[in-house]
Amino acid sequence: MKITDFKRKKALGEKISFLTCYDYPSACIIAETELDCVLVGDSVAMAVHGYETTVMATIEMMEFHTRAVARGIKKQFLVSDLPFLAHKGSQQETVANVRRLLQAGAQAVKIEGGDLDTCKTITHLVAAGVPVVGHIGLTPQSVHQLGGYKVQGKTLEQAEQLLNQAKDLEAAGCCALVLECVPQNVAEHITSHLSIPTIGIGAGVGTDGQVLVWHDMLGLNDFKPHFLKQYCEGKAYFRQAINDYINEVRHAQFPAKEHAF
Repeated sequence: MKITDFKRKKALGEKISFLTCYDYPSACIIAETELDCVLVGDSVAMAVHGYETTVMATIEMMEFHTRAVARGIKKQFLVSDLPFLAHKGSQQETVANVRRLLQAGAQAVKIEGGDLDTCKTITHLVAAGVPVVGHIGLTPQSVHQLGGYKVQGKTLEQAEQLLNQAKDLEAAGCCALVLECVPQNVAEHITSHLSIPTIGIGAGVGTDGQVLVWHDMLGLNDFKPHFLKQYCEGKAYFRQAINDYINEVRHAQFPAKEHAF
């Protein structure tokens, strides 16, 4: 998957598959699949580090996990999140943060927000040769301002604002746009008005692609929002394997003769 494939896939009606990833072993598994794109999301702060929000992600954290994932994937397109406030300092500071992620192995950065200041920043980065993925709707870095994790765009006014933001982000040079937790009809309307692909999470089936969090999709935690489909019960599977190991150790069943030298 290359950046040139984003618009091509949209034009052909081919759905784009995204999944988050935060470590080398998981990346090696993904490398053996047909997944299109990998997102080293700032959700790593919650999924891996145990924080309550993505606000706690730092550029150092994102760089560290991006390097690990980049060493494991092969043909997938790698996007890394620019963490909380990392694009709200000076232009020089923003460029330095983006450079760290790209030199760690990212092929694009994802930036939350569709305000004028963010669009100007994206325009500058794209002109400098940096592919950027936009992100509107529920923007988790703004969770405190939003008053929690709530569906966005439910009123006509909010829906129109999201459409305008989407158009502004496309004009700024984004190669794709994440739509998070917006009504399906709103997501479909936005998608139909853009030439760049939309990637939905909690936005229905009408977007050009989908993204889920690794731990959520594999059932490795107890997080079960309305939009999530768990494709396996990973937590229960691992728990049983660990308990089987404990039981065999306690009863001197492991190691068996075939495991000894």
